[in-house]
Amino acid sequence: MLNSNPSRIVFGLSLTLGIIIAVSSNSWFTSWLGLELNLLSFIPIISSSFNSYSSEAALKYFLIQALGSAMILISATSMSVFLVNPSLLTLGALLLKTGAAPVHFWFPPVMQGVSWPQCIMLMTVQKIAPLFLLSYAIVSLITSATVMICSSASALVGAIGGLKQTLLRKILAYSSINHMAWLMASAFLSSNLLFTYLMVYSIVSSSVVFLLNANQIFHFKQLSSIPNTKMKTLSFMALFSLGGLPPFLGFIPKLLVINLLSSVSELLWIFILLVSSLITLFYYTRILLTTLTLSSPKLKPLLSESTNLSIYILSFINFSPLLFPLMAFYQF
Repeated sequence: MLNSNPSRIVFGLSLTLGIIIAVSSNSWFTSWLGLELNLLSFIPIISSSFNSYSSEAALKYFLIQALGSAMILISATSMSVFLVNPSLLTLGALLLKTGAAPVHFWFPPVMQGVSWPQCIMLMTVQKIAPLFLLSYAIVSLITSATVMICSSASALVGAIGGLKQTLLRKILAYSSINHMAWLMASAFLSSNLLFTYLMVYSIVSSSVVFLLNANQIFHFKQLSSIPNTKMKTLSFMALFSLGGLPPFLGFIPKLLVINLLSSVSELLWIFILLVSSLITLFYYTRILLTTLTLSSPKLKPLLSESTNLSIYILSFINFSPLLFPLMAFYQF
């Protein structure tokens, strides 16, 4: 994800330290410090003096995250001064930080302004601390209902918003918003399930982003430039796995979420999540049809053998449920 620049490596290490501090803390103040360390480490990673779009994206990201941090501080003040339960305000701040609906407005523009390696960090690494803190904030009936409503809204916004997009980074941004619905459902049910879903989502989305980054593809028109049939087949597997289609890896965590939601009789929530997944599969299929049916007359330089091997290994991980079928029955 990071290049060999020593400053980027230092910022990457402090970013990881911020996540560890935020997740492992036993007080909200220390968690806030971890979130701030994570934010201040990520801004230099996504900003670039040579690219005005990345600088604009970094500024947008900083302002939104600063607003979320301010809301957390206000909630702490309301608890100590006004003796008001701050859990709802804290939950709203964490939803803003993750880019979940209805406060998702900043996420697609920021994704569009950064490169593919920063995109995958924004989709996965930067969601770890807020999501686990969100699971800690579900302490009452009101917060549980809020998570259900925001999860359903994220599922619908992520599914419908991606239909009209032709820029691949924005498509993956709306896909990430849709997966936020499943991640919030996982946080509602179990921390172990949240960890499993986040880990599998990180692997599957990395397989998609790595393939697009290796071929430098950012728009529908560039899909025809994928060099050979093997690469097109790998994109087919990776995108369908991201959509949660069996028997690919992305189907396993969704099956676990559906299983546990059905055990607590949340049938309407399951219905909304499933319908939204079908819609996301539609625009993944649209990408695949473009990839498989079009070919470019221009010759592109071949990728290096090490890059090809990395893409093959990461993409074939999506077929791992065929090797370990019993893991679908693992309970939390």
